[in-house]
Amino acid sequence: DVQLQASGGGLVQPGGSLRLSCAASGFTFSDYAMNWIRQAPGKGVEWVSRINFDGTRTNYADSVKGRFTISRDNAKNTLYLQMDSLKPEDTAVYYCDGPMRGQGTQVTVSS
Repeated sequence: DVQLQASGGGLVQPGGSLRLSCAASGFTFSDYAMNWIRQAPGKGVEWVSRINFDGTRTNYADSVKGRFTISRDNAKNTLYLQMDSLKPEDTAVYYCDGPMRGQGTQVTVSS
């Protein structure tokens, strides 16, 4: 079965950092571009970032550019999202998305 399990979320103060991970299984991870997406309470899904299959190309939404960094380790079948300078508006459930959308992890930015 294809599985994508995000982890690493939590409660953090504005200006803080978190590192999200997404463990992939059930498919050839290195064949797929991967995305992080998020959904804030009462809002639609927002695309956050994309990385190509070998990690050489990345793209970011304007809302996170310069603060978030996407990366991947194909040997470990894991996708990452380093989030720095977090803002309250970053509060959302974060999902990794590839051949399917995985289970999310809650990120709450609040003082």
